[in-house]
Order: sequence, then structure tokens, then C-alpha cells
Amino acid sequence: MSKVIEVKNLTMDYGQGKGIFDLNFSIEKGEIVGFLGPNGAGKTTTIRVLLGLIKNHSGESLISTYNSKKDQIEIQKLIGYLPGEINFIDDLDGYQLIKLIADMRNIHDLSYAESLLKRFSLKPKQPIKKMSKGMKQKLGIVLAFFTKPEILILDEPSSGLDPLMQQSLIDLILEHKKNGATIFLSSHIFEEVEKTCTRVIMIKTGKIITDKPISDLKQQRLKAYEITFGNSKDLTSFSKDHQVTIKTELSCIYNLDHDLNTLLKDLTQYDVRDIARKDMILEEIFMQYYGD
Repeated sequence: MSKVIEVKNLTMDYGQGKGIFDLNFSIEKGEIVGFLGPNGAGKTTTIRVLLGLIKNHSGESLISTYNSKKDQIEIQKLIGYLPGEINFIDDLDGYQLIKLIADMRNIHDLSYAESLLKRFSLKPKQPIKKMSKGMKQKLGIVLAFFTKPEILILDEPSSGLDPLMQQSLIDLILEHKKNGATIFLSSHIFEEVEKTCTRVIMIKTGKIITDKPISDLKQQRLKAYEITFGNSKDLTSFSKDHQVTIKTELSCIYNLDHDLNTLLKDLTQYDVRDIARKDMILEEIFMQYYGD
């Protein structure tokens, strides 16, 4: 497979530990890669450098062999971009903005744009300055996707969307993946990442702390069990000898870090009414890397 996005020793130092530092990763054609990290970790800075919006950096970033510093115009022809902070031309209405972008891309058939507007229940003739945050987000999604780009770069695409529209976005991302698009997705919505991405890059204080397939992350997760006791005395006694999270007056969550047989042997001295495996979600795996 060919590399569509490539980042080599990328650094943008704002001073006082702010920025991104010595980032190295690549994304293959057809991959959907999630880019996770808390606010201020460097996600948006990385994306802006990739797009050529920030140029005073060291290292190199390439999109489809085009250099982000030198080939911004060529890159823009290839990608669909949804920024984390949307600023549209307020004097236009939604449809006028779509038509403007279509003219710039030499697109004459707007049927796909119209189907996306319908899909996200957006009335495009409304002036942009009167649109809510959620409506502007939907318009941003339409603008990113309606050109059917080879590469999509999405910075917090679910921001401002209700759960129903979030699911519509997930379905749309998967449809474009099926059609061969390469997608780089920055998100705080863990369900969105779990359902769409094959790989996750985590960034903390401007540095990549892990870059793994989601399947690998899930394999290395802790095995958690919810244990329910017959009485509170046994729960208290078990909690003294094991690090647990108390859930109710009779139950707790125990993260298993050794063989299950050892746990079962320990539990024989207590009145145990139930024990159930609890699978960790991506958010809990994420917190293992970020601590507090």
C-alpha cells in the first residue's frame, strides 16, 4: 500500500513547552486513523501544519507526495477539510457557499451535496450568520464531503451534533472509507473513533505516546470484573486485600492483572453471588495512557 500522509520529525515550538515535537507517522491509502489527545495536546497544530496553514516549522510533512510548505494549492485540490473552529463567510447563505466551493473545484453536479443536506436535515438557504453552531457544523461536514475527496482531514467533526447526527456522520465516514478514501480524524468522541478507525495515534504535550491498531490496544487492556458479594462485610474484607473500585454496597470492580485462577481461589473464602467480565471501552484505555 502507498503512503498518503507522511510526517517526518515534525516540530512546531511555540515556547514554554507548547507545540508539537519530533512527530513521526504515516497513513496508508484507505486507512482511517484516529488522532486522540486532550485539549492543547497538539492535534490542531499538527493538522494545520499538514495543510500548510502553518509554515514556520522544522521537519517535513507530505500529503500524496506534496510538501505542506510548498504545495498548499495542490494539497487543497485533493482533500476535504473540516476545521475544529469553523469560520464561514457570514454574508452568504449555505447554498451560496456550497456553490462557491463547487465552482472553485469545477464541480457542476451538486446532487451529492443536496443528498448530504437532506441527510443532515440542513436547510441551506438560511444566512450563515443566523445559523446555530450545530447547523454550521453540518454545513462544514457537507463542504468537506460533497466533493468526494481522496483524502479527508476532520478536526473534531462531531462537535455540536446531537447523537442522531453523530451516527449519521459515522455512517458517512464508513461509506467514504468503503469507496477508498483515506481519513485522518481528530476526535474526543471515543465511540466515533472505535466505530470508524482501524488505528489510533495518541498525542500528549506535543509528543506521540502511542501509535497502534485499535485491535492491539484492546488486546493489552486490563481485564475488569464486577464482583457482587452476599454481604457488605465480605466486600469490605476483599477490598482491604485488593485494589478495587466500589460500585454499590455489595459490589465492586476489580482490574485483573494476574491469572484468573488466582482470583477465583481468593474468592472461595467469601460469599460471592455473582462475577461478570466487563470489557473496557476505548475511553478507559485512553485514560490508562493519560493518567489523571
